Amino acid sequence: LASTVNKKALREAFRFYKKNRYKQRLSKRYIAIADYTKTARHKRLYIINLRNGAVYRHKIAHGKYSGALGGKVRKSSNKRNTNMTPYGFFKVGSHIGRTKKKRYRYLSVKGLEWSNRKVGLPPRMGGRDIVLHPAKYVNYGGRSHGCFSICPKDRCAIFAKLKKALLYSYTG
Repeated sequence: LASTVNKKALREAFRFYKKNRYKQRLSKRYIAIADYTKTARHKRLYIINLRNGAVYRHKIAHGKYSGALGGKVRKSSNKRNTNMTPYGFFKVGSHIGRTKKKRYRYLSVKGLEWSNRKVGLPPRMGGRDIVLHPAKYVNYGGRSHGCFSICPKDRCAIFAKLKKALLYSYTG
């Protein structure tokens, strides 16, 4: 069923959360899984309420060179300038910023593993500038340059839940 969270992704997310929730000061209320094994036409961002088990679903875009328009992620990368979807565990920031070019509101993300430790850092620090932001193209299965892009209408609901939360970018 398309509405259920991928069991393997769920297991891995909870295992990582339990091991790192205090050290990384992760949210006690929510964790999120972006399940890129589903197509962009699906609501594949799952936000799980850790208190009551409620699951909220939203659309999320993948990187331009990760897969076809409206399709699934075929390739992912944490390297700079790839325009691919980053993978692994991230902590979502708590401060809402604005992008310089398009003036999108965004929440920062920070890679929590060796493989994605530079994702979310500024390029001057050798990082890959990835954020969580709303974009109109998400509505029709469009693709980002690697950012976690969501529908503009969902921004307030998602931002409210994901501050300091664990975000698992699951690419299978």
